[in-house]
Amino acid sequence: MASVILEQPPENQSTVTAQPKKSKKREEREQIISRFHKENLKWSNVDWVILLWMAGIHIGAVAAFFFISWQAVVTCLVLHWATASIGICLGYHRYLSHKSMKLRAPAEFFVLLCGVLSGEGSPLTWAATHRLHHQKSDKQGDPHSPFEGTFWSHLLWLFVYRSKEVNQKFFEHYVPDMKDRKMLQFFEKTYGLWVVGSGFVLFGIGYAMGGMYMAWSMLLWGLCARMAFVYNSTWFVNSATHLWGYRNYETTDQSKNLWWVAIVAYGEGWHNNHHAHPSVAPAGHRKWEFDITWWSIKALRAIGQAYDVNDRIPQKNAEPEIDPEPGKNGIVVTK
Repeated sequence: MASVILEQPPENQSTVTAQPKKSKKREEREQIISRFHKENLKWSNVDWVILLWMAGIHIGAVAAFFFISWQAVVTCLVLHWATASIGICLGYHRYLSHKSMKLRAPAEFFVLLCGVLSGEGSPLTWAATHRLHHQKSDKQGDPHSPFEGTFWSHLLWLFVYRSKEVNQKFFEHYVPDMKDRKMLQFFEKTYGLWVVGSGFVLFGIGYAMGGMYMAWSMLLWGLCARMAFVYNSTWFVNSATHLWGYRNYETTDQSKNLWWVAIVAYGEGWHNNHHAHPSVAPAGHRKWEFDITWWSIKALRAIGQAYDVNDRIPQKNAEPEIDPEPGKNGIVVTK
């Protein structure tokens, strides 16, 4: 039998192992994710519009205490519930990001308008960012992990500038199921008009009620103080509930349930429950875990405006959801 001689590489030549080539789609997705890394927060890359807006809102919230009126405080509380619970928790989060239910057109318009008036960004931007958070939770690429620093997760991550072109690519990867929907495109194009316009409306109502003092009172409480409270309620979900609390489920991240965040954020503080089972509409999975937003969902279902509601609360220590299909319930797995 003839022998076979295998040719050996020269001693001074190293053997190079070929690396699998990444797909164009994956490379593009990784470039988008890299825009959310903490090292991108530089003075040359600050989104000054957002920074100045946030500063102005918080300064206005402090100034509100010099223009107190019971009408303005009540307006603040009502709008806080409408924009934070109905708009963000129900609309942007459980409805858009995770598809926990379906809404008929009147209810959809109302809850998305409430979300827009929260001042937390357009529906597509919010949902895409949240889906990225679930994909990379507490790992490199998570937009707001507290393990990059508490202040980073609470606030600083918002100040990194991203161009319109980057945002469009971001939508293509993380909200492909909704980026072309007419109602969402409408709010995407008119977001700023609604937010700024609401300030003029509040100022005008206040002026009609009692002159300049009431005008400033309604503006500062109904817009500035209310938005500052809404912002920080949401930010505590990003920061505090990944640091402190207890866990009902073993997830791959550090999400936890924190009772006081559940109070100020209308049920969103039961964060470990949510990360384990994001497509489930109720965030409270135990009898004592009160979720006021869930009551609003049940009310919409009772009047026929919400349907196909996923209310199947899993058993304790049930296996967390894994969904590799982008847009199905808001978990997007890199392929």
